[in-house]
Amino acid sequence: MTAPIIRTKADLHALTLGWRRAGEVIGVVPTMGALHEGHLSLVAAAKVGCDRVIVTIFVNPKQFNDPKDLEDYPRTENEDARKLARFSVDAIYVPDPDQIYPDGFSSTVSVAGVADELEGEHRPGHFDGVATVVTKLFTQTMADKAYFGEKDYQQLQVVTRLSADLDLGTEVVGCPTIREEDGLAMSSRNLLLSDRARIKAPALNAAMERAKERIEAGEDMTTVLGEAKAQVLAAGFNAVEYLELRAVGTLAAVTTLEGPARLLAAAQLAGVRLIDNIAVG
Repeated sequence: MTAPIIRTKADLHALTLGWRRAGEVIGVVPTMGALHEGHLSLVAAAKVGCDRVIVTIFVNPKQFNDPKDLEDYPRTENEDARKLARFSVDAIYVPDPDQIYPDGFSSTVSVAGVADELEGEHRPGHFDGVATVVTKLFTQTMADKAYFGEKDYQQLQVVTRLSADLDLGTEVVGCPTIREEDGLAMSSRNLLLSDRARIKAPALNAAMERAKERIEAGEDMTTVLGEAKAQVLAAGFNAVEYLELRAVGTLAAVTTLEGPARLLAAAQLAGVRLIDNIAVG
């Protein structure tokens, strides 16, 4: 069943207020579209955990640093709706831009700490854009639960902190990263990879998996991470922006593995920026 596509807050509220009155649990899966199996796994989780499920599709200009990146971002609304049909979601919210950022909009939501380094350092203002649009989407959908993939691990921590700090009343649920058979983390940006670059792309995850094994075996972390970066570059990547081990939740730097940690990376391949992370310890 194809869900209705809703473009205004008024139409959305007409649905959600009825669900609220009926005591139904509302789940939201925020996306920027170009849906893949990673997104759809979040929808499946939401269907299990909620009475009603809304999928949002909004390419948020405030979280892009590069205007060309925003322009090139895949937009596949009709195909996305077809993919969602088999899940029988209750609504697809594709807000018109003025429903999120009306004339005169001048507020920004900023999360300190977990948003400051890694992506925060390499994409200044990115998480302000994420936090602002997520706040809008949580309040507009009146969601009880929101589903995010662990593939964007730092984003997951930012959104979790945001919802708790601002008492938004939305429980943030993290779901496992979905990967291609060759290990590449599924991402809408993968559509931008050329055939040649796509062959090289799994080298990032492969280098991270080798580094994980060596760190867990007690090898020197500085040496391991340095060699992992070199392996990624040798595989044909143009640059490694970061490849670091951080503490789970807080994302504090880890120099000695003493508890659960996360290995996070961002790298450039033929003009496409890829990120990934895996659990360590």
